Amino acid sequence: MRTAPLLPALVALVTCLAGSVAQAADSAIRVQCPTSTDLHPDGDGIVCKHLTAGDGMVTMADDNATPMYVFGFSELPTGGPTANSSEYPGWVMEQGLLAASIPAPTLVFDEDDEVFLTVTNVGMAMRPDLFDPHSIHWHGFPQASAIFDGVPDASVSVNMGASLSYYYLANDAGTYMYHCHVEATEHMQMGMLGQLYVRPRQNRLDDGADLDGFTHHSGYTYVFNDGDGSTYYDVEVPIQLGSFDPTFHDASFNVQPLPFRGMRDTYFLLNGRGYPDTVNTAALSTVDPLGTTHASQGVSSLIEATTGQKILLRISNLNVTRFNTLATNGLPMQVVGRDGRILRDDADENLYFQTNSVTLGGGQSYDVIIDTTGLTGTYFLYTTNLQNLSNDDENFGGMMTEIRISAT
Repeated sequence: MRTAPLLPALVALVTCLAGSVAQAADSAIRVQCPTSTDLHPDGDGIVCKHLTAGDGMVTMADDNATPMYVFGFSELPTGGPTANSSEYPGWVMEQGLLAASIPAPTLVFDEDDEVFLTVTNVGMAMRPDLFDPHSIHWHGFPQASAIFDGVPDASVSVNMGASLSYYYLANDAGTYMYHCHVEATEHMQMGMLGQLYVRPRQNRLDDGADLDGFTHHSGYTYVFNDGDGSTYYDVEVPIQLGSFDPTFHDASFNVQPLPFRGMRDTYFLLNGRGYPDTVNTAALSTVDPLGTTHASQGVSSLIEATTGQKILLRISNLNVTRFNTLATNGLPMQVVGRDGRILRDDADENLYFQTNSVTLGGGQSYDVIIDTTGLTGTYFLYTTNLQNLSNDDENFGGMMTEIRISAT
């Protein structure tokens, strides 16, 4: 960070107290994860996830690897104590503190899944003066119950030390996104954004099924239930556009008034990273002010395929400050879906179109297929807003990644 952090001793005290509270007998950290339901009596199709919401640090791609204070979500690792054990609440707090990641963990479901998504608010370790509640808003979900929609005006939020299990029936394939909707402008600018998509039931057709002349085989994947195989793809890459205002993040870190009116992003990101970090296939880690290394940015934006394969880009934008245009240099993109819906008219005619760029406002998504037949080499996926090809004051970075197509 550009300025000194809060006293580490205070943070350690808050962490210790949070762990003690969480292990109390009346802890509010509980998980709902049934083994069977009326829709899925055998348990197949029941998906349970547990996220924590809190703060942490991420690393920007400028030469001095600037750490940035963020709010965010993280997914609990496997192998911990069982959810009904007395050790579980303390373990959740321990794992979740200072563990925010950008973007939030990618959530992937199959159509018809019953989803039980538990969110535990572990509090802000670096800002013990904040008692912000958090929520999950599945942006674009067409049938959300009000209580699970995450909008504070109509639903519940999750207070510090508490958990809430959201319930969804994933009955519409498409590319979506999720974010915290409490004090949305602040919490989204601070990083509480994630990618979410639902794969269609058409993927589960019997081997050899006919789709209007296109033969489905086991393992084939599609963007939508298209009925004709037109949204078939081989390689799937989620790409979430984003950007950070370092002044805003520093102000939050240092307990200063937040400059909403003057918000101006200068770090431009794909999946929480600027170029060249976007092509690093490894998860990024950041050392927090207490000297502990935490996973911070786990989603690479490198796009790899072999010639002849079809690449699906699930592009989403949850930026709170600007529109963004994303383009390729020499690779045509076929847009087959927008905002979680297949591009078709009322007569069920395809409205797909070819382009080399798409422009997205906040809350929009595009499903784009790139056919690599006859192509090899390295191409670029980048913003045509050329001022956004930078990492703060450093040029030749920002919102850009590579598409590498090999012969074999």
